Amino acid sequence: MSAARREAYLWLASRASAAVLALCVVVHLATMIVAVRSGLSAADILGRTRGSTTWAVFYAVFVIAVAVHAPLGLRSVLSELVRRQGALLDWTMALLALVLLAGGLRAVFAVTIA
Repeated sequence: MSAARREAYLWLASRASAAVLALCVVVHLATMIVAVRSGLSAADILGRTRGSTTWAVFYAVFVIAVAVHAPLGLRSVLSELVRRQGALLDWTMALLALVLLAGGLRAVFAVTIA
């Protein structure tokens, strides 16, 4: 695959993940505002998310979007600062993506399933 095509795919992944993140942030914030205004405590909220496949899937999608979007954005910034692109930067961002994914999915599991 050519470098230009690869960069185009990364750009598309960044924009698609941004769109997913925008929707997820709005749903998350609206849900939290409604929950807090309804007088629910953190324990009440966790009681409602525990065992919920819907919330597990929603937050898993949220985490995946973060794990895609954040490293791609950071990769763009770092490549401009350092003025070079290369395998080290790509592998470092891939590692960051895996760390974000693992940590985020662990949190989703803790809040919805465990």
